[in-house]
Amino acid sequence: MQMGEQPPPPAKVYYDGCPGCAMDSKKDSRQGVPYKELLFVGATTFASALPITSLFPFLYFMIRDLHVAQREEDIGFYAGFLGASYMIGRGLASVFWGIIADRIGRKPVIAFSVFSVIVFNTLFGLSVKYWMAIATRFLLGALNGFLAPVKAYSIEVCRPEQQALGISIVSTAWGMGVIIGPAIGGYLAQPVKQYPHLFHEKSVFGRFPYLLPCLFISFFATLVFISCAWLPETLHKHKGLERTVEMVEGSTAQESTEPPKNSLLKNWPLMSSIITYCVFSLHDTAYVEIFSLWTVSNRYGGLSFSSKDVGQVLTIAGASLLVYQLFAYRWVDKTFGPIQSTRISSALSIPVIAAYPFMTHLSGIRLGVPLYIAAILKSVFATTRVTGTSLLQNNAVPQEQRGAANGIATTAMSLSKAFAPAGAGIITKAWTDLNN
Repeated sequence: MQMGEQPPPPAKVYYDGCPGCAMDSKKDSRQGVPYKELLFVGATTFASALPITSLFPFLYFMIRDLHVAQREEDIGFYAGFLGASYMIGRGLASVFWGIIADRIGRKPVIAFSVFSVIVFNTLFGLSVKYWMAIATRFLLGALNGFLAPVKAYSIEVCRPEQQALGISIVSTAWGMGVIIGPAIGGYLAQPVKQYPHLFHEKSVFGRFPYLLPCLFISFFATLVFISCAWLPETLHKHKGLERTVEMVEGSTAQESTEPPKNSLLKNWPLMSSIITYCVFSLHDTAYVEIFSLWTVSNRYGGLSFSSKDVGQVLTIAGASLLVYQLFAYRWVDKTFGPIQSTRISSALSIPVIAAYPFMTHLSGIRLGVPLYIAAILKSVFATTRVTGTSLLQNNAVPQEQRGAANGIATTAMSLSKAFAPAGAGIITKAWTDLNN
């Protein structure tokens, strides 16, 4: 080696039998995008997100059919608590699932979470009592510990320059699931009423009018659950060590400049991104519920849409996310970075939301065009925020803390989202009482 030349970096050492080392070795030998792994990430994320908001288009009618509300004006109140039950369950269990994912691996938690969707989403469609609907949604949230490990997983299957793409796949698939879920609910709920030539009143779908959309989602989740068998693990599990390490160089473990393992709550980059994440999660969830209730209501400035009409609007908004992801987001991230893109999308959401009340005075194509444009823009801005904050969270901690860090973020976000539908329902009830 001549004077002035830098010494070569130490050779990377991989442990035999360690799934994390196998993934690192695969990443080092591969230059392109990990399409197979990201396809798994997108499919599993989409399946887990579908049931979260699929009930919103028929929630009004379901509460009415359960005969729990004494007055029509009280339906929004009960709907809010039913919508919140999922987030309460997820908020109570997310840290637990994040820690489990850091201990035993990402794959088992992801697979179990998809399985819980199959079981409890189907049971929700069979609910004939309000308490049963609340219980199944709560258990669906508590046992679906998917979000924390899948965010860590999407980072760990990508090379550093591809991590923005990996986390954006999670955000886009999640956003599409949250938006297309209501479309499925709108098109498939009450099939006897919507498609009388296909479904008989005395069939199982006549007795359980909200079972078909739940079965449709559970069937898709079943296919995804089977595909989890081919999902590679990414967590490092070195024999003879009490904790996992990301890489060993020579005989010395790689030193990290990232925060120590016991400092998650003192990690300001992590906590600040979580706070931002929670604020806008509350906002986005309240928006979805109020939008669905506002469009189907025929009073108090509502648009008198059918559940199918609401589903159509949300379907178009969901499809726009795919176009945005394929053709625009990578440019946005490269140009502005995660922090600036989050700030810009947050600011631009304000005039979009403020435009909705003025649409009640429109009709026909004069209503349709601005309504679709606003719904599309709102979805794009929400996805940009979620992607940016998620990327910041995962880059703020080392691998052995990513599950727990995402668990904390998911818990805080879920509690925010739990407050959102309940708060929206209470505000809606108060507004209707004020106008009576």
